[in-house]
Amino acid sequence: MLFIEYPKCSTCQKAKKWLDGKKINYEDRHIAEKNPTEEELTEWYRRSGLPLKKFFNTSGLKYKQLGLKDKLKNMSEEDQIKLLATDGMLVKRPLMIADDFILTGFRENEWQDKMGE
Repeated sequence: MLFIEYPKCSTCQKAKKWLDGKKINYEDRHIAEKNPTEEELTEWYRRSGLPLKKFFNTSGLKYKQLGLKDKLKNMSEEDQIKLLATDGMLVKRPLMIADDFILTGFRENEWQDKMGE
């Protein structure tokens, strides 16, 4: 599994502590140093079954600075994915990418259900 995080994010820290406490193996990736690519985001979005908005960090500073709350509804999915690929700070985190599921954000009960731990 691939765990994509921003190490200073308290929610990411909580998720990582949860994973480590459950002794779940994962590969760690720093979202600001290695932002997800357009190809990755497109694949994850399609596989996840989630609305594309779930991949945006809607509470982030960058999201607010760019006024994306109002702009996203007028953008195509392709343009939204291109935008996400430009800056890791726009992407919802943590992201957990597994073969059979993709999780955005950390909600312990959801992670518990998916990982069966």
